[in-house]
Amino acid sequence: MINNTTICLTVHQFPPDVGGVGVSAKRISLLLKELGYEVHVAVFRSVFRNEKKLAQAGEFRRSKCETSEQDGIIVHRLYPAVRSTVAQDQDYIMDVYGQLNNLHKKYQFDVVHAFFINETGFLTTMLAKENGIAAINSVRGADLHKHIFDSKQQKQIAWTLENSSWTTFVSQDLMHRARLFTPAITYKSSAFLNSIAPVDFASLPTPDNIDKLQGTVIGSVGNFRDKKGIEYLLDACQNLETEFTLLFVGAFVEKEREYWKQELSNSGLLDKIVITGKISREEALAYLPHIDIFAIPSLNDGCPNALLEAMLAEKAVLGTNVDAIGEIIEHGVNGLLVNPYSSEELASAIAKLIAHPEIRETFGKLAKQKVLEELNPSIEQDNWAKIYSQVLSSSEQPQMKVVAV
Repeated sequence: MINNTTICLTVHQFPPDVGGVGVSAKRISLLLKELGYEVHVAVFRSVFRNEKKLAQAGEFRRSKCETSEQDGIIVHRLYPAVRSTVAQDQDYIMDVYGQLNNLHKKYQFDVVHAFFINETGFLTTMLAKENGIAAINSVRGADLHKHIFDSKQQKQIAWTLENSSWTTFVSQDLMHRARLFTPAITYKSSAFLNSIAPVDFASLPTPDNIDKLQGTVIGSVGNFRDKKGIEYLLDACQNLETEFTLLFVGAFVEKEREYWKQELSNSGLLDKIVITGKISREEALAYLPHIDIFAIPSLNDGCPNALLEAMLAEKAVLGTNVDAIGEIIEHGVNGLLVNPYSSEELASAIAKLIAHPEIRETFGKLAKQKVLEELNPSIEQDNWAKIYSQVLSSSEQPQMKVVAV
């Protein structure tokens, strides 16, 4: 056990906030706490839509930090001041950075660790460099899949990667892209998958919409947006010659509302679609036992927790060969893989799984076995223990040797 070492994770969402990054940050916080670290979490955004809306409505406020405790983890939620209707992003960012610096002065962090690099990575790494402490950055998915194409963010992302003591990735694809973009991280980076603890599905409540599920249930779980590839799943289901329900456990993002309204309408499947809307993780998990085929047709997706949860529930998984989905699912062994953007491949795979329930059962059993044996929290905890030990013991952070994980 490690004593007298204080770390601070920085993240843009943390439970009770809904989102995969928050779920992962909470899980990792608890794993680090078990290793003996004093764990703090600073929660803040680098996108300030809410603050700008408040200003336009004439609602101004001072900056504030709300501190609480969750399961032995000290959580600090940082909010920038709202002073003006013409404030720019840098005004808010400067305010958040000042609060983050004050937290460091108060608690004297030994390591700071950012999740989702374009949201929190720059401020976290700047704090580390200015105070002579180690900085870990964890790339989760969209930060390098999407935001790397924003010319305004490219230099900041590159600087953050270059100045990080260590960078972790949730898939080999993400690490490969980052190493091409910033070769300096090649010898101070590693990739390993998310983990998940066992779930007692029998203890979960009965879902609200269970009476609406008819025939073969093809389900997907998440916050549905551009990267999820849902339009291709809609195409794939249009010519199915069997009774089925297309179940979306979650909500479609508000900023794409009109697009998804159009796609759902044009699909001709509205009478076969059930959408739960935004619900808690426990409620979402309760739907999994009622799904026959778990579809995750993502265009890119890091290492989605929803995939691991479906595997724990012994579901037959149909996914795309991208990121960790393609690393975890062994085609024809514990699920099926198709290429992204392919409605035709999805349709063929769905038809195969509908026609062969025995294959679905086999895939589900082997999927659960893989999760329990290879993606359990003890393996992820060991990976984090090695990385934290490395960055804490290195006096010259850029010269660190590769950690074998």
